[in-house]
Amino acid sequence: MHRHAYSSRKLSRQAGPRRALLRGLLDSLILYEKLETTEAKAKELAPYFEKQVTRAKKQTLSAYRAIMAETINPVAAQKLNFDLVNGFKSRNGGYTRIIKTGTRLGDGAPMAVVEIVLDDDYTAKADATAKDTKKVPAKVTKAKSKDVVTTKISGTKTKKESKK
Repeated sequence: MHRHAYSSRKLSRQAGPRRALLRGLLDSLILYEKLETTEAKAKELAPYFEKQVTRAKKQTLSAYRAIMAETINPVAAQKLNFDLVNGFKSRNGGYTRIIKTGTRLGDGAPMAVVEIVLDDDYTAKADATAKDTKKVPAKVTKAKSKDVVTTKISGTKTKKESKK
C-alpha cells in the first residue's frame, strides 16, 4: 500500500469519527486557546485550524457559514469570527504553536500542547468590556414595617412583635 495516496493521518479512525474528533479539537482550541493532545492529533489540528482562520479573515457571510459548518459549538464559531480574528491581523500564517511535552504515562504516547499565537497588542473583547464596565451593587433596603406573628400556646393566642 502506498502512503502517498493519503494526505493526512488516519488517527486509527474511519472518516466520520476522524472528522468529529478534529471538529471537537477545533472547538476546544478556539474556546480555550490552548489544549494538550497527542502529537499526531496536534499535527493534524494545526492546518485544520489555520484553514478556518484564513476563512475568518475574509469577514464574509459565506465564510462565517463555512466556519459554522465546521465547528460543533456555535459559540466557538462566533469567537473565532468576531473576536480571535482581530489577533491575527499582522500574520499571514503560523497561527498555532505546537510544543512537545514528553510521553503520556499510561501508554507512552508522545504528547504536545497546541496553542494559538496572537498578536502582542491583541486584547480580547470580553476582557476589554469586563474592565470597562463596573458592576453597581444593588441597593439593600431594610423592611421598616413590623411583622406580627401569632402563636398558640396552651389554648390561648398571644401576639408577638418582631423586627427585621
